[in-house]
Amino acid sequence: MTLFEQWRDLIENQTDETFRDFWTEYSGAETKIYSDILGSPDQKPSGTLGELAEKYDVRPVIFMGFLDGINSSLRQEDMDAFEGFDESSQIELDIDLEKLYYNMLAADADYLYTLPQWDKILTEEKRAEITKAYKKSKTVVKGQKIGRNDPCPCGSGKKYKKCCGR
Repeated sequence: MTLFEQWRDLIENQTDETFRDFWTEYSGAETKIYSDILGSPDQKPSGTLGELAEKYDVRPVIFMGFLDGINSSLRQEDMDAFEGFDESSQIELDIDLEKLYYNMLAADADYLYTLPQWDKILTEEKRAEITKAYKKSKTVVKGQKIGRNDPCPCGSGKKYKKCCGR
């Protein structure tokens, strides 16, 4: 079983009794890893999966979960490659930091997007701009209301009230 399969198995088989301990371990590991990465934003984390897991003092399956989570924030997403990873797989993370901040907002991970390291990476104005873009992406805009005597949008040529508006 690959590490990715182990990760999926781990998150899919949580129970009410095990979830709290799992979440404490995972969120603590994630905070530790992101704190280090954001503390040195010019360096690309690289090495084998096993070396990086050891560096951050996390289980390899938890580091695989971190990779699963950060994948959409990489300049080149490559989940297919992650699926076959083991502890000897070579990794180099080229992270788009603005996309990472946006994705942290989308994941509602306030324990990550409020890390103090962000102050040195993105200006307050830039963070506000990204936050505004995120909130705008969640806004639902209703289409223009169709009047009873307007032509039906289905293209029949009939009035809406005589066609789809019945």
